[in-house]
Amino acid sequence: MDFQLSDDQRALRAGVRELLAGRFGRGRMRAALDNGTGIDRALWRELGEAGFFALRLLETEGGVGLGLPESVLLFEEAGRSLLPGPLIATHLAAGAVKGAAEGETVVAVLDAGQPVGHLGDADGLLVLGRGEARTPGPGPEPGEARFVTGGALRDVVREAVPVRSLDPFTSLWRVTGPVGPGELLAGGARLRDEGALLAAAEQLGSAARTTEMAVQHAGEREQFGSPIGSFQAVKHLCAGMLVRAELARSAVYAAAVTADRAEIAGAKLLADDAAVRNARDCLQVHGGMGFTWEADVHLHLKRAWLRSGQWLTAAAAEEALAADLC
Repeated sequence: MDFQLSDDQRALRAGVRELLAGRFGRGRMRAALDNGTGIDRALWRELGEAGFFALRLLETEGGVGLGLPESVLLFEEAGRSLLPGPLIATHLAAGAVKGAAEGETVVAVLDAGQPVGHLGDADGLLVLGRGEARTPGPGPEPGEARFVTGGALRDVVREAVPVRSLDPFTSLWRVTGPVGPGELLAGGARLRDEGALLAAAEQLGSAARTTEMAVQHAGEREQFGSPIGSFQAVKHLCAGMLVRAELARSAVYAAAVTADRAEIAGAKLLADDAAVRNARDCLQVHGGMGFTWEADVHLHLKRAWLRSGQWLTAAAAEEALAADLC
């Protein structure tokens, strides 16, 4: 079986990379970081117009008509560029939630016991599993999902407690009480699995980007009259980063083709490990300047740490893999 990307897939990836470079390049990314702004609604709508959220909807439904492997390519590019916002939840809600496909509606996600990212900017809330964070109450059973908006969402926002976030681009809120009724969505278990895979794709993009950053710096930075990339210790760091990124890539791409729950769990584990460890090694290659606010390395590390606890944690992924062995 040939797992090489097709010409159309390469063109799709290149187009998304060009779009994000133009609309959320480093200059605009750093400006958003310094200004502490929320979600850029204009960018969100532009992503909708480009088919980012409606990629997998049928053409008759206003979508692009592509599949999960192509979505993985899009989210890999989003991870490279540190694009903020609840991209995955909005993508998954396209077709089921009015305005999500067009980028007019921002959909955040509530997973029981986990803080909610960008709740203050959200027009709707995708609730996975049970409908509350801590206390029992009516809500979706395991494997179900629902969409909450309107007055029920306003009640959630009113009662939610802001919590400190590792990632300066991601505001976090702790939902402490039960969530009101909402619209039941079909395929809740599938939404969780696909969300985990797309999160793994974002982690893969971050791991690949930090590898490139480390290699570029190692080739430019000189010490003792030679590029530091000529030193064996630095070579080993960069080689290890590449191995982790490519191993994660193989797992993520394969899981996108099979959509198998165990393979998605394995891909998320590998991608989380690659994103976090590659960011740490990239920081090591950069030396003292890697710790500074002006460098982008710490932004990848913080996002990777945060994302590793979303959609599918390491413990849950390990349990899924263990259950598949039985």
